Amino acid sequence: MQYNPGWNNSSVNLLHVRAVGPGDTLHYIWSSIGAPAVLLVATESRSSTLHINWTQLLSPAPSGAIWIDPPSSVVYSTAVVFTKVFEYSEAKTPEELFYPTYDLSDFSWNSINHTLNHTALTAEFTGIPATDPSDSFSNGSLAFRVTAYEASGRDGPLPSLLHTENSSKVEFVLAGVAPRGNSSRFVLEVATVEQTGVVEKLRSARSIDDEYTPTIFEMLSLVAESQNDSSTLSFLQWKATAYGSRTPRREDSIQCRSHSLQTANWTLPTSSIVHAYFGEGVGSTYTVSAMNISFGGEDGKVYQEKRYLSWSALLGFGQPPQDTFSPLVISIMAVALGTPMLMLLVGSCVVLFAQKKRYSEYEPIN
Repeated sequence: MQYNPGWNNSSVNLLHVRAVGPGDTLHYIWSSIGAPAVLLVATESRSSTLHINWTQLLSPAPSGAIWIDPPSSVVYSTAVVFTKVFEYSEAKTPEELFYPTYDLSDFSWNSINHTLNHTALTAEFTGIPATDPSDSFSNGSLAFRVTAYEASGRDGPLPSLLHTENSSKVEFVLAGVAPRGNSSRFVLEVATVEQTGVVEKLRSARSIDDEYTPTIFEMLSLVAESQNDSSTLSFLQWKATAYGSRTPRREDSIQCRSHSLQTANWTLPTSSIVHAYFGEGVGSTYTVSAMNISFGGEDGKVYQEKRYLSWSALLGFGQPPQDTFSPLVISIMAVALGTPMLMLLVGSCVVLFAQKKRYSEYEPIN
């Protein structure tokens, strides 16, 4: 993990996470320059390196300021951008009251240098609006916590996402932010940038096994597929829930809804690292898609009471991790289905044995 490689000023945040495999390298470049974003670049070289022209990156025309050397080693690249947060109050009338949008490219972000943990491979981007007329952020903040992984495993805290060494986690957190309505709900807008020949698809998978995330039976994945061979190149994966506590429990669950994926008809912030890497082709050569993820319990009361919301998602390369039935659930199913079958088998044997023992007082007629 490198913080602002080649730059000594902590007024901006750029975190480079580099994972070296047997014959390849995965690059994750997180930044809050412009809207918070992450670049995902996969290379087929163990020695590929990140280069940044900081003067150009921080200029009004950052195109070409970020590149991977050697360029020929890059086999796939994509980006995920967290652009806006909407707040609305769901009234009993068909109309919903939307408050002024929080544009994340206009936020002021703290230095992540003091939150970097090179042992746990974590960091936290924390920010507040540059202007806050409603004083909603006077005692609160918005944050993106990122975690890298060295091996496969499962997170301990809910929603206990299953991860691989080819993935990282991002956690969206609202803490202490005063809602502007009595039953406010929040919506996070997420945009993706994909190269030509790649298609984004939103998938939903349901399972009866909720051992690791109680009462939540749905997993959603936004996957990028190659049009040539239908192989999955990257993913963004999350459980259909958020939580209203720093130490989440089942009762702290907040309903999470994912809205349809659409081609974005707007441009990303020009100062973002996305333009610095992909150039001026964003929106033309490269496809920009966006979707909204909304959070809110019944009448929005969960956030109203606790003033805390956290939502976790996994992102990475290749196929998203898939949960299988745990040994505990398999054992329960075996007992639940096996016991009736065993009773039926024993009962049949008893009936057959009783029939063979049956006799009569009458002599058979010869």
